[in-house]
Amino acid sequence: MEQDQLLERARLLCDQRGLRFTATRQQVLRLLARHGNAISAYELLDQLRLTEPNAKPPTIYRALDFLLEQGFAHKVESLNAYLFCCHFDHAHPMQLLICDRCGNVVELHDKAIDSAFMEQASLYGFTITNKTIEAHGQCARCTSSQGNKHEG
Repeated sequence: MEQDQLLERARLLCDQRGLRFTATRQQVLRLLARHGNAISAYELLDQLRLTEPNAKPPTIYRALDFLLEQGFAHKVESLNAYLFCCHFDHAHPMQLLICDRCGNVVELHDKAIDSAFMEQASLYGFTITNKTIEAHGQCARCTSSQGNKHEG
């Protein structure tokens, strides 16, 4: 789906929820979507300052908190970074594959993994409050490029 359509869907959801989707929040969401991968708050702040020169760290963190609460973005805890989510109009299970070499993050939505994880937590009487599963490794592109370097 095109970026403008996603932003319009986000605006409509905010209207339906009775929330203020300020220009800054929209711009931060646009920057996240445009980046296309995990990005740190300070990298976003640097980009936001191109259009809002007076933006400070609290500006970006308030916008990111809003986007996280509304499901428009995900936090990649192990990278202390943020990722645009185009599936924000419905709740969905989420697992992240993170390449330690190139930094690419792949968002999965596997219900079987989610169900097994919840079942295991339940067996231990554990109540999950944040259910992001992150796995680190190497993506196919980095694995194959690394393999090509060792060939002689």
